[in-house]
Amino acid sequence: MDLQTVLTAVESWPAADRLRLIKEVWESLDAAPETVALTEARKQDLQRRLDAYRDDPRAGSSWEKVKTRLQGGGR
Repeated sequence: MDLQTVLTAVESWPAADRLRLIKEVWESLDAAPETVALTEARKQDLQRRLDAYRDDPRAGSSWEKVKTRLQGGGR
């Protein structure tokens, strides 16, 4: 079965089942991180962010603040 066939079939699933599929796929990738190659651009972006954090750990936002913003509660 090819990817497009799978995606077409999954589109008809209830949202809860699609989210479960995403979780299962994500966890399978997480179990073998060496199989997911980072692009050079992504590596540079991650290094830039890590350097910024090390320069000033207080400059970012806590997870709670980010979650509130994403849920539309903080602008």
